[in-house]
Amino acid sequence: MNESAAAPVSGPNVTLEELLAGSITVLGLGVAGFGAAAGLLGCPGFRGSVTVLDEGQSQQQRAEILRELGATVLLGHSGPLPAGTEVLIVSPGVALSHPLLAQAQSSGIPVWSELELAWRLRPATASADAPWLVVSGTNGKTTATLMLQSMLTAAGLRSIAVGNIGTSIVDAIVDPDGFDAFAVEVSAQQMPHTYTMSPLASVVLNFAPDHLDYFDDIEHYRKCKGQVYQSTQVAAFWNAADPATRGMLEQADVVEGCWGYGITLGSPGPSMLGLVEEVLVDRVFLDDNGNAQELGTLDDVRPLAPHNVFNALAA
Repeated sequence: MNESAAAPVSGPNVTLEELLAGSITVLGLGVAGFGAAAGLLGCPGFRGSVTVLDEGQSQQQRAEILRELGATVLLGHSGPLPAGTEVLIVSPGVALSHPLLAQAQSSGIPVWSELELAWRLRPATASADAPWLVVSGTNGKTTATLMLQSMLTAAGLRSIAVGNIGTSIVDAIVDPDGFDAFAVEVSAQQMPHTYTMSPLASVVLNFAPDHLDYFDDIEHYRKCKGQVYQSTQVAAFWNAADPATRGMLEQADVVEGCWGYGITLGSPGPSMLGLVEEVLVDRVFLDDNGNAQELGTLDDVRPLAPHNVFNALAA
């Protein structure tokens, strides 16, 4: 693994104060776009403006809600960007070749994902110190994220599953009651415009060709999937049966002191999680790594299937 505390930024650096007073344009009125716009308008200290663009006409109800909250919503709008746009928030379904992204980038306007916006807004919210635990992979990420959120709740933490799972993380970040931790499902399509996110822990469950209509090629998809590991603070996990996931981690710049750990459905070596007969065991989070700690049994995994056992270990 490369080790670095620094993280890249997109375009001119934008301070929190500038963001809270800025002219923000959101492209796309799906779940992520709607949540980003509504979350911004509900964020403590936000005094800027929000304009939402969508090429379609189908999201009339969402458009009316946002207008009531104070946003300008332009349906059936394909360009150009509104004059004065200072940051463009792009929904994950928007093609990387969209002309408005090109316009923003050529004009020096930062282009952010919903994840990037949420990370930048954290210091202004009640969830400023809540860690992000990030789950990605071609398959199984929703199941693993829901398992993770259930474990956090069982541990007595106020937590929520957000991101690609269908709940906007921006909307959750600005919740006035705050959360103790976030279980964040991340798709590769969210990563091209995510730059400064720094999760407490991260995992890529597996890797296989997918979304090749969105990415330039499989290498571009792999690179964006691997960005999930970027700037991880404490622990990053790979699939011992899928060398591509370890390769992603080895190429990532993690925070100094972060360690990488493997997950296997076999007997785990040191610094791994795995399975011994019918017992899920931990050889990572122990003072004496020569021993193993029982995490649960196969009876705890429902429905019982090898991929779900792996998801449980990842969670």
